[in-house]
Amino acid sequence: MAGKETIIAEERLLALATRALASGGVSEEEAALAARVLVLADMFGLHTHGIIRIPQYLGRVRIGGIDARADVVVERVAPGLAVVHGHNGIGPLVGMRALQAALEGARTVGIGAAFANGSNHFGPIVPYCFLAAQEGCASFIASNATTTIAPWGGRDTRVGNNPLGMGFPSPGGDPIILDIALSVAARGKMRALAAEGKSMPAGWAVDNEGRPTTDPKAGLGGFLLPVGGHKGYGLAVMVDLFAGLLSGAAFLTHVSAWDKNPEAAQNLGHVFLVINAGKLASNTTLAERIADFRSILTSTPAADPAAPVMLPGDREMAAYRRAREEGVRVLTADLAEVEKLTTAAP
Repeated sequence: MAGKETIIAEERLLALATRALASGGVSEEEAALAARVLVLADMFGLHTHGIIRIPQYLGRVRIGGIDARADVVVERVAPGLAVVHGHNGIGPLVGMRALQAALEGARTVGIGAAFANGSNHFGPIVPYCFLAAQEGCASFIASNATTTIAPWGGRDTRVGNNPLGMGFPSPGGDPIILDIALSVAARGKMRALAAEGKSMPAGWAVDNEGRPTTDPKAGLGGFLLPVGGHKGYGLAVMVDLFAGLLSGAAFLTHVSAWDKNPEAAQNLGHVFLVINAGKLASNTTLAERIADFRSILTSTPAADPAAPVMLPGDREMAAYRRAREEGVRVLTADLAEVEKLTTAAP
């Protein structure tokens, strides 16, 4: 992180984040659910998706872009399948309700899916996969997003930088979690570089004329490049079909851009698919097989001895353990903004 940092206890940060969201009209119980996602983001070191988002969310609440008092409704359409109607509520709250609905299905029939509509930015995917893993469930979670990627071969943004994640439980050990967006780099990283007056690596984005650029401001005004070229474009399309079209949410250019039209409902969609791993193998068997799996990869001779082979999510889990032991590191300025909001809490 760039800037002065503060280390704060997890419980205190969670309480502050909850009170800040409650100051915007979210009920205490629902504010705690949403805050949990954002605090976990900071604990995992994903600070662009942590408490820094609270002022942004509440700013949209104040101008009518998000309904802080939305009634998030879970519609159970089959024992293992639910549709979650977010009704333009706070994104992490809609995400948590969808995760809970999917986990309920997994506990009941071994596999659960929840499709959410009427949502907003729901934070990073790592916290949801982590919470599913704590329940002994493997997970596939994805969301659609504002259009920032051009269709492969096109010169206009028609596809979102749609995040997707997968998590795998590891009884007695760290879960294995992948959380990626489908551009070479996230817009949040570009915004951070632009704010610092720094350039970005080549290959992240092009300007609005389709020309390569290392200027993050020009890239933000243009469009992102998909990871893996046409393969990343294809994955982004498929995520939008599941998270946007199938959920009943907006899709592709029907999604409203929060940064351009913050007063408008985005109607984002999410998909949560969780599998009760305990139905397929005992904890003992699963732990032994995962240990073998991990060992095969981490025992690979490293090209750089100072950078040993790691599994997806290892860095985030190391940051999480440090946060549990030492406290959560956040930017002092971000914490001050959240604390300022709590003074308005009822």
